[in-house]
Amino acid sequence: MNFGRPRSSEPEINLIPFIDVLLVVLIFLMLSTTYGKLTQIDLKLPTADAEQQQEKPNEIRVVVSSDGHYLVQNKALEGADIQAIGQALAIAAKQTANPLVVISADARASHQSVIQVLEAAQTAGLQQVTFTAQSRSQATTLP
Repeated sequence: MNFGRPRSSEPEINLIPFIDVLLVVLIFLMLSTTYGKLTQIDLKLPTADAEQQQEKPNEIRVVVSSDGHYLVQNKALEGADIQAIGQALAIAAKQTANPLVVISADARASHQSVIQVLEAAQTAGLQQVTFTAQSRSQATTLP
Protein backbone atom coordinates (compact mmCIF):
# COMPACT_ATOMS: atom_id res chain seq x y z
CA MET A 1 0.00 0.00 0.00
CA ASN A 2 1.25 3.33 -1.00
CA PHE A 3 0.08 6.04 1.34
CA GLY A 4 2.27 8.78 -0.13
CA ARG A 5 1.34 11.55 -2.43
CA PRO A 6 0.32 10.47 -5.87
CA ARG A 7 2.74 11.49 -8.57
CA SER A 8 1.37 14.25 -10.71
CA SER A 9 1.47 13.47 -14.36
CA GLU A 10 2.15 16.18 -16.94
CA PRO A 11 -1.01 17.78 -18.28
CA GLU A 12 -1.88 16.93 -21.85
CA ILE A 13 -3.66 19.20 -24.25
CA ASN A 14 -6.02 17.33 -26.48
CA LEU A 15 -5.94 19.00 -29.90
CA ILE A 16 -8.65 16.94 -31.56
CA PRO A 17 -11.62 19.03 -30.28
CA PHE A 18 -9.74 22.22 -31.20
CA ILE A 19 -9.19 20.98 -34.76
CA ASP A 20 -12.86 19.98 -35.01
CA VAL A 21 -13.97 23.47 -34.01
CA LEU A 22 -11.60 25.07 -36.52
CA LEU A 23 -12.89 22.85 -39.32
CA VAL A 24 -16.49 23.79 -38.51
CA VAL A 25 -15.57 27.50 -38.57
CA LEU A 26 -13.71 27.03 -41.86
CA ILE A 27 -16.70 25.27 -43.45
CA PHE A 28 -19.02 28.01 -42.20
CA LEU A 29 -16.81 30.73 -43.70
CA MET A 30 -16.51 28.91 -47.02
CA LEU A 31 -20.28 28.56 -47.33
CA SER A 32 -21.16 32.07 -46.23
CA THR A 33 -18.59 33.94 -48.34
CA THR A 34 -19.71 35.26 -51.71
CA TYR A 35 -17.19 35.55 -54.50
CA GLY A 36 -17.70 38.17 -57.20
CA LYS A 37 -16.39 37.69 -60.68
CA LEU A 38 -14.81 40.57 -62.56
CA THR A 39 -16.28 39.30 -65.81
CA GLN A 40 -19.75 40.18 -64.57
CA ILE A 41 -19.11 43.93 -64.62
CA ASP A 42 -21.24 45.71 -67.19
CA LEU A 43 -19.03 48.11 -69.11
CA LYS A 44 -20.43 50.57 -71.58
CA LEU A 45 -18.11 52.83 -73.48
CA PRO A 46 -19.07 56.52 -73.56
CA THR A 47 -20.81 58.02 -76.54
CA ALA A 48 -21.34 61.67 -77.26
CA ASP A 49 -23.58 63.63 -79.56
CA ALA A 50 -21.92 66.99 -79.07
CA GLU A 51 -21.01 69.62 -81.58
CA GLN A 52 -17.51 69.47 -82.96
CA GLN A 53 -15.21 71.64 -80.89
CA GLN A 54 -12.91 74.08 -82.55
CA GLU A 55 -9.24 73.24 -82.41
CA LYS A 56 -7.23 75.11 -79.84
CA PRO A 57 -3.68 76.23 -80.69
CA ASN A 58 -2.01 74.21 -77.92
CA GLU A 59 -3.60 70.89 -78.87
CA ILE A 60 -1.69 68.04 -80.46
CA ARG A 61 -4.28 65.89 -82.18
CA VAL A 62 -3.60 62.16 -82.50
CA VAL A 63 -6.04 60.08 -84.54
CA VAL A 64 -6.06 56.29 -84.20
CA SER A 65 -7.88 54.38 -86.93
CA SER A 66 -9.53 51.01 -86.56
CA ASP A 67 -6.82 49.33 -88.65
CA GLY A 68 -3.94 50.70 -86.56
CA HIS A 69 -2.89 53.77 -88.56
CA TYR A 70 -1.91 56.95 -86.72
CA LEU A 71 -2.18 60.62 -87.65
CA VAL A 72 -0.38 63.28 -85.61
CA GLN A 73 -1.48 66.83 -86.44
CA ASN A 74 -3.13 65.45 -89.63
CA LYS A 75 0.14 63.90 -90.83
CA ALA A 76 0.20 60.15 -91.38
CA LEU A 77 2.95 58.23 -89.59
CA GLU A 78 5.06 55.65 -91.38
CA GLY A 79 5.68 53.45 -88.35
CA ALA A 80 3.15 52.25 -85.82
CA ASP A 81 5.62 51.76 -82.99
CA ILE A 82 6.02 53.81 -79.82
CA GLN A 83 9.27 55.45 -80.96
CA ALA A 84 7.77 56.78 -84.20
CA ILE A 85 4.71 58.14 -82.41
CA GLY A 86 6.89 59.63 -79.66
CA GLN A 87 9.13 61.40 -82.20
CA ALA A 88 6.11 62.88 -83.98
CA LEU A 89 4.65 64.02 -80.65
CA ALA A 90 7.98 65.57 -79.61
CA ILE A 91 8.23 67.48 -82.90
CA ALA A 92 4.66 68.75 -82.54
CA ALA A 93 5.27 69.67 -78.89
CA LYS A 94 8.21 71.91 -79.83
CA GLN A 95 5.88 74.03 -81.92
CA THR A 96 3.35 74.67 -79.13
CA ALA A 97 3.59 76.02 -75.63
CA ASN A 98 2.03 73.92 -72.84
CA PRO A 99 0.83 71.19 -75.23
CA LEU A 100 -2.26 69.07 -74.64
CA VAL A 101 -2.43 65.68 -76.40
CA VAL A 102 -5.95 64.95 -77.66
CA ILE A 103 -6.51 61.32 -78.67
CA SER A 104 -9.35 60.61 -81.09
CA ALA A 105 -9.63 56.85 -81.46
CA ASP A 106 -12.01 54.95 -83.67
CA ALA A 107 -14.65 52.95 -81.80
CA ARG A 108 -13.23 49.74 -83.28
CA ALA A 109 -9.58 50.64 -82.60
CA SER A 110 -7.77 48.23 -80.32
CA HIS A 111 -6.95 49.24 -76.78
CA GLN A 112 -3.32 48.48 -77.51
CA SER A 113 -3.25 51.19 -80.17
CA VAL A 114 -4.46 53.77 -77.65
CA ILE A 115 -2.03 52.51 -75.00
CA GLN A 116 0.83 52.96 -77.48
CA VAL A 117 -0.14 56.61 -77.91
CA LEU A 118 -0.23 57.06 -74.12
CA GLU A 119 3.21 55.46 -73.75
CA ALA A 120 4.59 57.59 -76.59
CA ALA A 121 3.24 60.74 -74.93
CA GLN A 122 4.91 59.69 -71.69
CA THR A 123 8.26 59.08 -73.40
CA ALA A 124 7.98 62.47 -75.14
CA GLY A 125 7.47 64.11 -71.74
CA LEU A 126 3.89 65.19 -72.37
CA GLN A 127 1.82 65.10 -69.20
CA GLN A 128 -1.57 66.42 -70.30
CA VAL A 129 -3.59 63.86 -72.25
CA THR A 130 -7.31 63.78 -72.97
CA PHE A 131 -9.72 61.81 -75.13
CA THR A 132 -12.50 62.85 -77.48
CA ALA A 133 -15.78 61.17 -78.26
CA GLN A 134 -17.35 61.35 -81.67
CA SER A 135 -20.86 60.62 -82.86
CA ARG A 136 -21.26 58.07 -85.62
CA SER A 137 -22.72 60.61 -88.03
CA GLN A 138 -19.61 62.78 -87.78
CA ALA A 139 -17.12 59.91 -88.25
CA THR A 140 -14.48 60.59 -90.86
CA THR A 141 -12.42 58.09 -92.76
CA LEU A 142 -8.68 58.13 -92.93
CA PRO A 143 -6.87 58.26 -96.27
